[in-house]
Amino acid sequence: MTTQKLTPWGPEEKAEWLKQQTIKRSYHDDVLTQIEKLKADNSLDVIQYGALSYNPERYPLYMVKSRHFDPNKKTILITGGVHGYETSGVHGALAFMQDEVKKYAQDFNFVCFPCVSPWGYETINRWNPSAIDPNRSFRPDSPAEECRFFLEAANSLKVNYLAHFDLHETTDTDNTIFRPMLAKRDGKPEEDLSEIPDGFYLVGDTANPQPEFQKAIIDRVRKVTHIAQADKDGNLIGDRAVQEGVVNYDKKKLFLCGGFSNAPYITTTEVYPDSPRATDAICILAQVEALKGGLDFLLQQR
Repeated sequence: MTTQKLTPWGPEEKAEWLKQQTIKRSYHDDVLTQIEKLKADNSLDVIQYGALSYNPERYPLYMVKSRHFDPNKKTILITGGVHGYETSGVHGALAFMQDEVKKYAQDFNFVCFPCVSPWGYETINRWNPSAIDPNRSFRPDSPAEECRFFLEAANSLKVNYLAHFDLHETTDTDNTIFRPMLAKRDGKPEEDLSEIPDGFYLVGDTANPQPEFQKAIIDRVRKVTHIAQADKDGNLIGDRAVQEGVVNYDKKKLFLCGGFSNAPYITTTEVYPDSPRATDAICILAQVEALKGGLDFLLQQR
């Protein structure tokens, strides 16, 4: 029996993959219109920090920040849409900046990047047009344009972030589409797929896990949606659960968005929108409550 040799994609295969991607929703209608509304808030600045070269007019990049940075306050960073297809991360970040940020503005400065990967948002994609996963590419020499723009903007503020909330989702398509496609792109056999957790969970940082911070977020979110439970082996998404609803990754080693800074408190939220117990509204609310739970914990530490 002959084993078929697997070959990583080259430029031709990546170009063919790109041809197959189609626009499924509107970044302008869904996201930019909401960012535009934030310009009316005189406590916030809306700043364009770049535009993606493959269509600059269609994909301008924006951050929203506290207008008057107080050096006596700690700064909170919020990122959404690093994986553009993870919808509630984008809309959770926007909902927090629209409805909740004023409640915390007397205590913190805020910087929010609501949609880091707008092409991914429109095509409902984990990758960018070059078949690169942005959330494995947050390093200074990043091959992902989305990451380079973000890093330049986030670092240009020259602030030390107290906390970074990176808002994500885990979807059924991770197993049905994206992981099988990753194996094809890299010319590797498909690995056994881990069960997609049904419910909300967090990814902390192996080097700086902050278990009490993570627990405070989990306890807040459980009031609005269910928390993912470990499988029979004690794992979530293939990794050991270190407490209910929490796993840890080495964020710097993996070049994850949450690893780019040295913030003392870092978490990645993971909402499961495909659960029969979830709705779009619940998923967005879970992201907002995660932010509020983490911020309330930080206020108690002062």
